[in-house]
Amino acid sequence: MGVDVVLVGYFSAKQKNFETLMASAATELAARGARVIVQIVQRRGVSDGGVQKMSQPYSSRTLLSHGKVREVAQACDQANADVVIFIGTLTERQQRTLTELLGRPAVSLADILATP
Repeated sequence: MGVDVVLVGYFSAKQKNFETLMASAATELAARGARVIVQIVQRRGVSDGGVQKMSQPYSSRTLLSHGKVREVAQACDQANADVVIFIGTLTERQQRTLTELLGRPAVSLADILATP
């Protein structure tokens, strides 16, 4: 692979092992020759405000909050990342939207791991 990657995870507050999942994904990518240069996590329902928003739908366009998309875009620009890999599965629409907003390909980890 030989690319610089921003790894993004989106987890609910109920998912306590998110750090392990992020580390495992980074290891899988490193085994394929990628360099994970930034890791960003969005947790939903952790803060009081987040708990109140749990009944509201997440952004079906981007999966992430607007502020988190900006944070990912800034991290990508600062680190000169080649690609953004999301731990969770992205729909085709989310891939297109995130690729446009982030200025580089946005793909699901499952898509990368499925490629021989």
